[in-house]
Amino acid sequence: MRILVTILLIIVTSCTANYHVRRAMKKGYRCDEVADTIRITSVDSIPYIVNDSIYWEKVIVQKDTIVRYKTSFVPVTRYQERIRYKLKRDTIRQVQKIEVARYKSQKEKPNFWVLILGFVIGMGTMYLFRYSKSNI
Repeated sequence: MRILVTILLIIVTSCTANYHVRRAMKKGYRCDEVADTIRITSVDSIPYIVNDSIYWEKVIVQKDTIVRYKTSFVPVTRYQERIRYKLKRDTIRQVQKIEVARYKSQKEKPNFWVLILGFVIGMGTMYLFRYSKSNI
């Protein structure tokens, strides 16, 4: 008997659904009723008789229907907001890395053959000055 009384007491004193809805509304929950207009097109066939023959006439009928439905807006928690911020930040970093790599790949590389040619000309003139018969 005590168990039955305890269970009955818990059920009677527990919080209701209205309590939870009111608390959610205080935190930013919204339940809105939205209406949209939908156009339904249907094809009807109407028989008519001409000279003992049955002919069918095709008729296109359009009807507008209003559809109502409830949408709920649940506010974002701090944890969800933090995750969204991190995803946005990481995406921006990845885009920056790609742009830097693209810039480096498009940048003109120095011509090493010009450097080698200058080195060879310098060594050649040094050889000529060193082993020439007269001093300049």
